[in-house]
Amino acid sequence: MGIIELLGLAASLSLLSGWRFYLTIFATGLAMHFDIVPLPENLQMLNVLANPWVLGISAVGAIAEFFADKIAWLDSIWDGLHTLVRPVGGAMLALAIIDSSDPTWQVVAFLLGGGAAFASHATKASARAAVNTSPEPFSNVIVSSIEDVTTGGLLILAFANPVAAMLIALTLMVLAIWGLWAGYRAFRRAFPKGGATQSER
Repeated sequence: MGIIELLGLAASLSLLSGWRFYLTIFATGLAMHFDIVPLPENLQMLNVLANPWVLGISAVGAIAEFFADKIAWLDSIWDGLHTLVRPVGGAMLALAIIDSSDPTWQVVAFLLGGGAAFASHATKASARAAVNTSPEPFSNVIVSSIEDVTTGGLLILAFANPVAAMLIALTLMVLAIWGLWAGYRAFRRAFPKGGATQSER
């Protein structure tokens, strides 16, 4: 892999860690364990993800996250508990992928990986909090299922074509942020500041 592909893989896995941290770890470890993805020399650090203990713990975490993410407000509690875990995990994944022989690249990878994971986590958590205000219970399940399928597809693409996966993941995140902003503006229009006070007058 060249530097562009490595950056694409690091960015993709970091972004996906912000959505589905345990699934990202489990899928990557499984690919390593069964040699689905042959590791070049500079990615040998990822072999630790193929450890049976790591696979087991990440599988349990992925299952717990799958069900917790389908229940309104429990998903927001889960997101809150992982506000630190996901960014740090994304940063560590990026650090393991980028060349470890250069301290400058190590710092850059750690900061960008953590920033990407935090951005996707914050977008996800905010969007799910907004969805939780819906009175019917199905929106939560639908949105969560879409996230599951999207994460799984992007994980497969990340190893097959890291650059394409990075571009798609970045596009999805930009769309999600735009959707949040549009939703916030719609909320402000529906409930303007001082509306209640003026109506009382």
